[in-house]
Amino acid sequence: MDKNIENLIPKDKFDIERAENLKNYSYLEIKSIVPELLEWIQDCNWSVAKPISEYLASIHENITFEILQILKTNDEVWKYWTILIFGEITNNKSIRDEIIRIAINPTENEIAEEVDKVANDIIKVRNWN
Repeated sequence: MDKNIENLIPKDKFDIERAENLKNYSYLEIKSIVPELLEWIQDCNWSVAKPISEYLASIHENITFEILQILKTNDEVWKYWTILIFGEITNNKSIRDEIIRIAINPTENEIAEEVDKVANDIIKVRNWN
């Protein structure tokens, strides 16, 4: 692994320059730091979240395993943002099934954080009925 790749991980939520620099790298080049990059979409109100989410959306087909892992966590806010970012573009059946599960059979915490609402919105947009 290129040790310099880790320099692409933002140092704080205002580190826009590093986040925007991601677009200059392929998935294979940043594969090892995908989990750390996904952590930056835990709150899309952070400044770095937009460029990181745009980059991750561009490589979403390569990170379906990681996306699914987030959807199976107990971090409802992270799930909310993950569905918002990837729900409209994913073609992965497992991710689709998990979004439908959240919409149809949400946990109490998913309801409290409105994860079920964003999941239902995606189902409508994607016509997954």
